[in-house]
Amino acid sequence: MYSIAYNASLDAIKKNKKHNNTLEINEINYHKIASFDSALQQLEQKERAKIMDNCLLKLPEDERSIIWMFYYDELSLKEICEVTLLSETNLKVKLHRARKRLLTIVETFVEPEIISHYGRS
Repeated sequence: MYSIAYNASLDAIKKNKKHNNTLEINEINYHKIASFDSALQQLEQKERAKIMDNCLLKLPEDERSIIWMFYYDELSLKEICEVTLLSETNLKVKLHRARKRLLTIVETFVEPEIISHYGRS
């Protein structure tokens, strides 16, 4: 019984060799590294989103809602004007001020090394 199983497994190995179904070690390592990099990128993206959510919560409600509609809901300025009943000029000013305030919040909330890592000096 054991000899039948042994011979069957040897036959299977020989058959796979003929089809060249083996991966080289470099290919295996590449796939592991690629999946690890992907996992790190996802984790980094989640962390950035969490930081931005915390910073957005520190904004006043009107500024937060304008930022949210513009960047998260991707509404146009015209659509935001219809919702908020503001003129387009006034909305642009409020959006600019909200961005500046959000930047100062992010700069105080996040360590300077992290900011420089993402390209802000």
